[in-house]
Amino acid sequence: LIMDNYPFAQELITDTQGNICKVIINFDDYQQILEILEDRGLYRAMQETEDETSMSKEEALKELEA
Repeated sequence: LIMDNYPFAQELITDTQGNICKVIINFDDYQQILEILEDRGLYRAMQETEDETSMSKEEALKELEA
């Protein structure tokens, strides 16, 4: 395995057949990856609701209760 193919990996753990089953990364890198995934999810949610009519907080709460 070439570590250059896995830029964040500090260590790769493989099974007996040589398949990668775990990756050890720096905790700061892990947190950055989580932030990127959350940002991407937020962006997708914003794109999905782009054509919807905006609601006030009160309207949204009433809608959730219904």
